[in-house]
Amino acid sequence: MKLLLKHLLAVIALTAFTGCANMNAQQKNTAVGAAIGGVAGSVLTNGSAIGTVGGAAVGGVIGNQIKR
Repeated sequence: MKLLLKHLLAVIALTAFTGCANMNAQQKNTAVGAAIGGVAGSVLTNGSAIGTVGGAAVGGVIGNQIKR
């Protein structure tokens, strides 16, 4: 299960960053925040899928609110 989660996160990250070329700054901040939040949530909850998804959601919201 843990290996599947790691592969899934890698595919999601690759897919998310592939489409970043046409994004504005706010969209890029949201994607980066979600990626960082997902990793942090996974680490803090010892690889729990719910922690990873929750961290990604919170990180995406925070990244969306950051202004450049």
